[in-house]
Amino acid sequence: MATETATTDLTPAPGEVDHVALALANSTYLLPKHGRVDLLATPDATRAWLAAVGLAPAAADVRELCASRMRQLRTHVRALLEARVDNRPAPPESLEAVNAALTSVPSASLLQYDEERRWHRAAAHPVTQLVDRALAVIAADLADLLTGPDGELVARCGAPSCERVLLRTHARRTWCSVRCGDRVRAARSYARRSHESDSAPATA
Repeated sequence: MATETATTDLTPAPGEVDHVALALANSTYLLPKHGRVDLLATPDATRAWLAAVGLAPAAADVRELCASRMRQLRTHVRALLEARVDNRPAPPESLEAVNAALTSVPSASLLQYDEERRWHRAAAHPVTQLVDRALAVIAADLADLLTGPDGELVARCGAPSCERVLLRTHARRTWCSVRCGDRVRAARSYARRSHESDSAPATA
């Protein structure tokens, strides 16, 4: 399995910045010459991923049970996104899992006060409930994505062997990164040359 350092030049797929559910779905993928990368493979990797998407402090205490729960939700998030892409019915077990995460913590922002920010509203998320809150935020984002106008834009990367999902915000773009775009164009060029070669008249 590739380590997290193999992903340093992999840019977020279109839509990931606005939808953390897409970022979770794409937190495991294949890289040519590296194999499978899993950004939630260990508790430390999961903590780093949660911090990177703004769902946990960098120093959060994440245990294997928490990492396992994140990986389980990822499986269900991917299943629902792929069902949307393929226009298939949603798997009932994935709907159940996402709805369980969605309702696991209070959704109301509470009135809070501290010396730094003074009066403000924020969700209550003590350290013991940090992962529960992260799961709920991701589940809520997925629900908003699939039921909103962006749901029509969810697509699978068109590059060979790429598993990532994206929002197809440009009609002609079907890839998730520059790397995959180069692979798509190379595949099209190869197919075109092969077709032209097959269509050329035979010489005597």
